[in-house]
Amino acid sequence: MNIYPPYKAALDAGAGSIMASFNEIDGVPATANKWLLTDVLRTEWGFDGFVVSDYTGVSEMINHGYGDLQYVSAKALDAGLDMDMVSEGLLTTLGNSVKEGKITEQQITEACRRILEAKFKLGLFDNPYKYCDEGRARSEVFTTENREEARSTAAQSFVLLKNKGDVLPISKSGTIALVGPLADAKENMTGTWSVAARFSESISLLEGLTKAVGTNARIVYAKGANLTENETLEANSTLFGKSLHRDKRTAAELRDEAVRISKNADVIIAAVGEAAEMSGEAASRTNIEIPETQRELLKALLKTGKPVVLVLFTGRPLVLTWEEGNVPAILNVWFGGSEAGDAIADVLYGDVNPSGKLSTTFPQNVGQVPIYYAHKNTGRPLSGPWFQKFQSNYLDVPNEPLYPFGFGLSYTQFGYGEIKLSATEITSSDSVQVSIDVTNQGKRDGSEVVQLYIRDLVGSVTRPVKELKGFKKINLKAGETKTVSFTLGMKDLSFYNSELKFVAEPGKFQVFVGGNSRDVKQTEFMLE
Repeated sequence: MNIYPPYKAALDAGAGSIMASFNEIDGVPATANKWLLTDVLRTEWGFDGFVVSDYTGVSEMINHGYGDLQYVSAKALDAGLDMDMVSEGLLTTLGNSVKEGKITEQQITEACRRILEAKFKLGLFDNPYKYCDEGRARSEVFTTENREEARSTAAQSFVLLKNKGDVLPISKSGTIALVGPLADAKENMTGTWSVAARFSESISLLEGLTKAVGTNARIVYAKGANLTENETLEANSTLFGKSLHRDKRTAAELRDEAVRISKNADVIIAAVGEAAEMSGEAASRTNIEIPETQRELLKALLKTGKPVVLVLFTGRPLVLTWEEGNVPAILNVWFGGSEAGDAIADVLYGDVNPSGKLSTTFPQNVGQVPIYYAHKNTGRPLSGPWFQKFQSNYLDVPNEPLYPFGFGLSYTQFGYGEIKLSATEITSSDSVQVSIDVTNQGKRDGSEVVQLYIRDLVGSVTRPVKELKGFKKINLKAGETKTVSFTLGMKDLSFYNSELKFVAEPGKFQVFVGGNSRDVKQTEFMLE
């Protein structure tokens, strides 16, 4: 039931349509799950928009072993599905299902009504091609204002994972060596599921760094490595025109060139990680480390004795245990979009102070997966230092992740005061105010994402050890202190019990506030 809140929040924010997922729930595919699409979505939540299947979601139920196309189509409509994407089962089989009494004309009418109402609200009855205006596209796509917004948004999403010795930000002077297969790869900047993007408009890291320094610094570049030594794997990871233009030289030749141009540099920037199509849908990996040939490049660059900054491109959490232990600075830039090159340059040069936080947990190795901050305890949670026999831990690695959920550094440092509560005992008609002072203790202005977590210590069903209940981003000048406040109401304290009722149960709650899910201040209150 912990999956509910994000979806309910989307509806509360005004979502007009919902897509059914591919997976099954309690053995019933979501596309034909009446409990999910009608009992919860429409009856309990009051949703009156339309529900669409995912791409071929209806016909894919055949492979689930759920029935033939006519059967699964009728089950989907009866469950509350209104629109069939691509499978055409609703289009081609519902007539027979009506004749056989499997569904009614009223059900078809109701599905049509929801779709037509959506089109009416969108103005498509007046202008069916309202959103297909080429003139509008020419005047609104890639405008200066939109590109500036995209650049700013990208820069705010980057997560500084390590910055030993304040290697970052770097100076716009001297010689900067840029190496790596993602350094000059504009086709990959928009990430996966961007098959119709205009790659020619994207800005590579090489372009961004060069443009930002002008004549004040010298940028030298070498590819340094292919994405992977496995040519087939690279081809499968660079689909839809996102080629990395594989270099036919040997790995040693590519590394040697990178080392040669880096020897006289003041700093080395290594652009490594995943290609855009190496993560996302239908791009699972059993090994989530940086490909070996790229790691060998990093090792060679570190041997030069020059400071190395790892600019990490990735669409998923990666295992970075070796990189964390050996590379002085790591900036995770995900895939920043068409303006990625300029946005990364803004952060590397210090024009923007990084403020992004991880929205997922990074493991120490793949064997820790699944790993997440909101886990539940076993009956024997680790109660002391690792390792303890007969307690829930690993033989070969501690339980802690490499980087916890919500983690992200800055070019300045933030200090947290003690948590203040408006009350330590509340009733079901009350709320509690949570406040804390946050101070910028460094010499640079910066932004911090203050995060609020709770733990319900005793419940009628077992509860997670932490749950994120709020976050606020604040801007602080060097030396400035601000008080950040949150309100916890009954909705925040409630959960779905074993009877699927959304309830807040009396008992003790712990409250945590900090800059990530691990490094927090703590207090508690009682719900009577």
